Amino acid sequence: MTLIPAVRPDVDTRPRKISRATTGADRLFEHGARLVGATVLLVTGGIGAFLAWQAVPTLKRYGWSFFTETAWQPEADVLGIGAVLVGTASVAAVAMVIAFPLALLTALYISEYAPASIKSTLVSMVDLMAAVPSIIYGMWGYFLVMPHAAAFALWLHRNLGWIPVFDVDADPNAAVWDQSRYIGSAFCAGIAVAMMVLPMSCAVMRQVFSQTPPGEKEAALALGSTRWGMVRTVVIPFGRGGIIGGTMLGLGRALGETIAVLLIISPDFVIKPRVLEVGTSTVSALIAGRFGDASAAQLSALLAAGFVLFVITLLVNTVAALIVNRSRSGAGTDA
Repeated sequence: MTLIPAVRPDVDTRPRKISRATTGADRLFEHGARLVGATVLLVTGGIGAFLAWQAVPTLKRYGWSFFTETAWQPEADVLGIGAVLVGTASVAAVAMVIAFPLALLTALYISEYAPASIKSTLVSMVDLMAAVPSIIYGMWGYFLVMPHAAAFALWLHRNLGWIPVFDVDADPNAAVWDQSRYIGSAFCAGIAVAMMVLPMSCAVMRQVFSQTPPGEKEAALALGSTRWGMVRTVVIPFGRGGIIGGTMLGLGRALGETIAVLLIISPDFVIKPRVLEVGTSTVSALIAGRFGDASAAQLSALLAAGFVLFVITLLVNTVAALIVNRSRSGAGTDA
């Protein structure tokens, strides 16, 4: 026999309405987060709007030739950023070629191979690299790295000079090699920039690798896989979005680096795909080097160049964020 509990007449048995409205501290946090997010958007939008407005006179004066002209000669009324755009891409490309494998291997070692006793120390050391001022990296690159980078550039020219990007307008087999042809180049600047973007890329990759489901890793090991086999078949595929996103975030940093590049490169407004040869320039170095003594017309041109760099960096970072958010690693996992 089933007993049916009696319903008390003084108890309201109607279903309660569930309210999703936030109250108290939750409401305060929600409005605070919205305020901070809106402030960031307003500041970013304000910077873009200011640069775009200041660039209008330059774009009206020079038109599309401002983006294709290579010379920067204010006294002759010839201004263009074609050469510095190529130089910016060259320095950033060299930096990412060096920084990407270092960041990936460092992130894999910290997340999968490093003993627990030193893992936190390694994380702190990598994060500390991001706190080093740009001028320190520039001085390190100029005084310590550049002489050795010039010797390595000579070796690359001597053995791989048949590849256009490694060619230099000098005789690599001369009895006394001309060191001045191999310093102040995009290659030397790219080495310093690589050390600056490495912490950011490594941090993103390491965070993504740490979110790999432990069950999948343990299943691969239980099936007889080696540690490297587990990393290759589980961790790296899971963190593919983080790898791409971290690399592109580092690329955004490399495109806008200023002081270190300004200290190392020898300014030369010529489109030069040969990264080992002396002379190049970037958008950020151009602005920093010419801003102090610029006239009103030159200032507008420099701000127009800054607007182009702002748009490029914003697009790169936006694409990186979209890749991370849409990847499996950015969507959250169940342990």
